[in-house]
Amino acid sequence: MISFSGVWVKLAHVSPTASAFYRVFFGSLFLLPAAFLKGELSRKSLKQYGVAALSAAFFALDLFFWHKSILYIGPGLATIVSNFQVFGMALVGILFFKERLRFAFVISLPLAMAGLYLIIGVNWKTLGPGYGAGLMFGFATAACYLGYLLTLRMLQSGQRQHSPFFFMMLVSLITSLFLGGIMAGSGDSFIIPDFQSFVSLAALGCLSQFAGWVLIANAMPHIRASHTGLVLLLQPALAFVWDVLFFARPTDLLNWTGVFIALAAIYLGTMQKRNPAS
Repeated sequence: MISFSGVWVKLAHVSPTASAFYRVFFGSLFLLPAAFLKGELSRKSLKQYGVAALSAAFFALDLFFWHKSILYIGPGLATIVSNFQVFGMALVGILFFKERLRFAFVISLPLAMAGLYLIIGVNWKTLGPGYGAGLMFGFATAACYLGYLLTLRMLQSGQRQHSPFFFMMLVSLITSLFLGGIMAGSGDSFIIPDFQSFVSLAALGCLSQFAGWVLIANAMPHIRASHTGLVLLLQPALAFVWDVLFFARPTDLLNWTGVFIALAAIYLGTMQKRNPAS
């Protein structure tokens, strides 16, 4: 479901910011009745609302940069680059939480960059104008995604007795306000021009923002972290496959080798020391 996010963005005939806005706006509409049925629409602390606003700001920037990146380099590569946030997450753990520097992490970052080069570096001149900007937007996405995940972790700490619906709904709603403000300030249009765009944006909100992430959030506590990281690699892997199948992205054997190397490096970046009791 979440691997199709970039596909829905490409199929909608609206600006990148508008597609990001409708993703979280429609997503919050689907999350609201779920939170209500779970009895979660209760007042929270001022601190929680503040952290939710900060998380939403990071998520708004994440979507803003990612949707622009899709415009320049396609949904497949944009999704792979955005997943480089795992290296930032590992660095945060090492620098601030005194986690041990693992050999797997040391080799994973240069391996990921080598894979990225094989995807785009060899044929750089054939990829068209704006490719460099698309990559920069992708790395900006990864940085903002890291901030979003860290603040979301803060928001959900101590809330294990609750399902994820309320906070996901709250962050989605506040994110839509941020993105709506950006659209209004830049004169961007809120009009959905045709039926294809409406279906694509509704699917983006329902399947990618709502259903996909709710399923992930509910499944993660029940499986090993290493298995979670491996399964979640299906998102960038499938996103790249959809880009090739649906949008005819030019890809040869060398590019596919780069995709495999980059994804393997991302997985190494997510690996944690195994608990001897597990």
